[in-house]
Amino acid sequence: MAEMSVTINDTLEILLEQKKYNAIKTVLSTMNPSDIAALLEDVPPGELLLLFRLLPKELAADTFVEMDSEAQKALVQGFSDTELKSIVDDLYVDDAVDLVEEMPANLVKRILSQAEPDTRRLINEILKYPDDSAGSLMTTEYVDLNPGMTAGEAIGHIRATGVDKETVNLCYVVDDKRKLLGVVSLRSIILAKPDMPVSELMEQNVVSVNTHEDQELVAQTFAKYNFTALPVVDSEDRLVGIVTVDDAIDVMQEEASEDISKMAAVTPTGKPYLRLSVFDLWRSRIPWLLILMISATFTGMIITHFENALATYVVLTAFIPMLMDTGGNSGSQSTVTIIRSLSLGEIGTKDTMKILWKEIRVAVLCGLTLAIVNFGKLMLFDRVGFKVSLVVCITLVFDVLASKIVGALLPLGAEKVGLDPAVLASPVLTTIVDAVALLIYFTAATYILGL
Repeated sequence: MAEMSVTINDTLEILLEQKKYNAIKTVLSTMNPSDIAALLEDVPPGELLLLFRLLPKELAADTFVEMDSEAQKALVQGFSDTELKSIVDDLYVDDAVDLVEEMPANLVKRILSQAEPDTRRLINEILKYPDDSAGSLMTTEYVDLNPGMTAGEAIGHIRATGVDKETVNLCYVVDDKRKLLGVVSLRSIILAKPDMPVSELMEQNVVSVNTHEDQELVAQTFAKYNFTALPVVDSEDRLVGIVTVDDAIDVMQEEASEDISKMAAVTPTGKPYLRLSVFDLWRSRIPWLLILMISATFTGMIITHFENALATYVVLTAFIPMLMDTGGNSGSQSTVTIIRSLSLGEIGTKDTMKILWKEIRVAVLCGLTLAIVNFGKLMLFDRVGFKVSLVVCITLVFDVLASKIVGALLPLGAEKVGLDPAVLASPVLTTIVDAVALLIYFTAATYILGL
């Protein structure tokens, strides 16, 4: 794919130099909107608008949706009012909402001024819902049917209204008050006899989400049931929109990216790496680096407190990095496992005791295995003496045990109080585990070595 992109880039550059615009249009018309968007994002700003204007109308709208916010912003600034209106009119409502949310205030006013009154009203309604909720994610463009319709009438209704809908594969059955009664697939309608009532074709046990449901839970629902679309209802069970699978996939990617950033002690930016300036990267990383630097003073204080013991047994110093790293690695294993399970809805805070008991047993097995292997290494190769080896190996067992307990409890505690578990994965865990490892180490050394 990379080689193909380079070839296309080179071809477009040559065609632009030769001003063979019809040839460029032919090349772009054969491509997928996502590929065109990726291609145009690497084009210099001066050529971006020119190439975009060569796209056929429908392909242009689909490509615009796939582009990142910076490219969209550049295009909106260069569009005439007529061009902007044409793009906005061809966007689905949820895509128009995403566009408005990403643009600066001056461009938002311009975009809304070019939208049809009904579209503008729908955009404003969706913008009222909380960020990261099902309501902010949904589209209002779906096919609804009346339970009294026959299959033949339903097909006619779909043909008449389905052109502008985001999906027609699933149709939602509502009553006169728009209360959600059921869902019926296009396949069922087509295969049914023309006089078969929709009320007999529909599935009444409909899985739906509320407008204020968190978008992460919405994405989990898609994964659980393998849906392609999910109805969104208000507090009175009235159908107000649907979330489609492409939006759910975007949410999964967004949430995963955020968790990875937070677990690496980096503030999420939501932008591609190459689009970030050096200042953006500095700003996302420096807060956590400052916090970790300050928190590391606790481990320094512990080492200072036991400096007399280290002076007596200098060899103890050599094992501090190994013990701290092992504790950190053990805690991270538990934390990442718990965060993933929380994200997938496999566990909850109600399972704390079960999780704790399982992690304790795992910690004992891991700790004993590491201690036995390390004891053999210390005695046979390092030759540091029996008591020093005993101190190090006892510390390993209790260090792994404490680290896995802390690593499991931190994300569960964060979930309990409403914080993001991923925030605690790296910064807080590292500080606690390092301090615990040193305390266990020097306590064991004090009793066994008589310091």
